[in-house]
Amino acid sequence: MGGLNLEVFKVRFNQIPGPIDPVLQNYFGDLLTDMAPPPQQFGMYVMFPIGVMYYFGTNLDNRFAVPEFWPKAEHSHKIPFDRDEIKSEYIRLAKRQRAFDEIKREREAAQAAQNPAPSNAEQS
Repeated sequence: MGGLNLEVFKVRFNQIPGPIDPVLQNYFGDLLTDMAPPPQQFGMYVMFPIGVMYYFGTNLDNRFAVPEFWPKAEHSHKIPFDRDEIKSEYIRLAKRQRAFDEIKREREAAQAAQNPAPSNAEQS
């Protein structure tokens, strides 16, 4: 019966082809059998990436890359390194935080004016 030769895809563990020197076997023990993959396992390691490249193609970066995914340098952040740059960045961030706090206080005041808290006389 004809067909593909799938012998290279059989994976076996803990086997080394050929005889092993008894001195090395005693010195390294089972570590030596775990280090070298058998020829079938080597065939799997070589053939699997080749099979993936054959099936999917070698242009995966071009096919699945999203254009302009990363921001340009001018649209990204710039870390200040100079003392003056750090100071100006701190002033900018503090000013921004004060503006956010002011907006928050204004919203809370507007919400309090819209929904006044009930007084003790109204509750009883």
